[in-house]
Amino acid sequence: MADVVFDVVIAGGTVIDGTGSDGVIADIGISGGRIAAIGTGLEPGDAEVIDADGMIVSPGFVDPHTHYDAQLFWDPRATPSNVHGVTSAIMGNCGFTLAPLTTDEDADYIRHMMVKVEGMPLEALEQGIEWNWKTFGEYLARLEGNVGVNVAVMVGHCAIRRAIMGDDATNGEATPEQIDAMKALLSESIEAGGLGLSTTRSKTHSDGAGKPVPSRHASEEELVELCRVISDFEGTTLEWASDGCLSGFDDTEVDLMANMSIAAQRPLNWNVLTIDAARPDDFKNQLAAIEAVTERGGSSIALTMPVLVGMNMSFLTFCGLNLMPDWGETLGLPVPERMEKLRDPEVRRFLEERAASPDAGVFSRLAGWGLYEIGDTFSAENEGLKGRKVADIARERGVRDFYCLLDIVLADDLRTVLWPGPTDDDPASWHMRQATWDHPQVIIGGSDAGAHLDRISGAPYTTSWLHDTLHGKQLTTLPQTIHHITEVPAKLFGLKDRGVLREGYFADIVVFDPESVASGDVIMVDDLPGGAGRLVADSFGVKRVLVNGVTTVIDGEATDALPGTVLKSGRDTETVAIPISF
Repeated sequence: MADVVFDVVIAGGTVIDGTGSDGVIADIGISGGRIAAIGTGLEPGDAEVIDADGMIVSPGFVDPHTHYDAQLFWDPRATPSNVHGVTSAIMGNCGFTLAPLTTDEDADYIRHMMVKVEGMPLEALEQGIEWNWKTFGEYLARLEGNVGVNVAVMVGHCAIRRAIMGDDATNGEATPEQIDAMKALLSESIEAGGLGLSTTRSKTHSDGAGKPVPSRHASEEELVELCRVISDFEGTTLEWASDGCLSGFDDTEVDLMANMSIAAQRPLNWNVLTIDAARPDDFKNQLAAIEAVTERGGSSIALTMPVLVGMNMSFLTFCGLNLMPDWGETLGLPVPERMEKLRDPEVRRFLEERAASPDAGVFSRLAGWGLYEIGDTFSAENEGLKGRKVADIARERGVRDFYCLLDIVLADDLRTVLWPGPTDDDPASWHMRQATWDHPQVIIGGSDAGAHLDRISGAPYTTSWLHDTLHGKQLTTLPQTIHHITEVPAKLFGLKDRGVLREGYFADIVVFDPESVASGDVIMVDDLPGGAGRLVADSFGVKRVLVNGVTTVIDGEATDALPGTVLKSGRDTETVAIPISF
């Protein structure tokens, strides 16, 4: 290797390459943003030397489901995912992108839709973004050279439909001529670098006016025809959200998933497979749906999270509680009327009953009322309750947990910050998760990073899982954990020369301390444009993160470097044949 001039040498670490193989002590030499050599005794010459003695050296982590589409304009480093080792992120999921646009009215529609469906503050979307693009290619051009992580962007069905149909996008099915126009616009967007098509049919997705988002009005013919477009382009893929992703698939959804995947000749991934031993039928239904799609000749890939995600709730602002069955009507009322309803014994009984019903699906995990921890309070009546569990307070007061919770939030005029305790943190649920991680059509992911900013904190799942693997439940091995968050998602999206530490591959690398790697506590910071808050968490033990050979994180703190790139379909990705398994 004497003729190789290195820019950086990572020396003496335990290299776990992402393939699932055990680690070996080795040096990694980096030149021109790629891994030039892996071996022992590399001569650094004038290169920067990173001492990795006692450290783990792994590929950069690939997050398969984010919504950083807007945040990157005011936060190009993609915090906090960057400090948790994420070097590549897939965004534009669930049918929601900020391009293409035809008119200024489209941009306004998209802004208000993103407020509702992805919990992005309107002030941030208005003050933090110039909105100086129309085409998908122009949108990607605004990102290129201005990001700290690599990003691949799906093309959102909602923006495509809105751009072609205007206000009619939420008023019913498209004509054949409109479908043809959508196909042409999708083709143009893919040619510009879009990774594929994302769409949604989920009942939880409504626009700023409360109407189903545009893609929910599409016929099966429209969906399948758009998927056929994807088959014409190298390195593309599919993603969708639906009711089945939340509470179990019916036969119609299974058939549609199969038809979409077959038409595109691409895998279709969906978010999120939620595992709860108290609801085994939902779990079995979703696994059966995956297998049924494979039997039909398609490929359906479920995303699942390996940790329990920190989140908060509020009866004042829109959150997961609004999505409980039949809760939306009550929680959508003006605050005085909402409070009046929440005091009504019959309404209380009804809401509690519906939250415990099978219709709650994935949102049933929010119904463990006694496990809720009280956060910030705002009234004299609630003084001293912060940090306490609702169950303990309810026992003192001699009332039901749910009624106690409502009494607390009503005393604060609904402003109380609530931290739900997980209902699925039991040995049986963890055993089910462990079995699922190695399912051939399941991958790790579903952080939603960049969305629901003041409600959930999924971005730290990488360091949280590494800590759990090494020092917690220890349900899998460290090489397998790294494999699941590196090579596996890179393989799903066909990312060229990424996801594995191999000579010639891009130098997306994480160096971390196995003794201290972890996520910090989830906290609220008010740093969004316009002053709104979001949930973040620091990382521990992340010594270095490199993106394309450039250091972006040192000891858990971001540098000023922005070496990320837009990963464009065909150029930076290759086609993944179906059926695919991992």
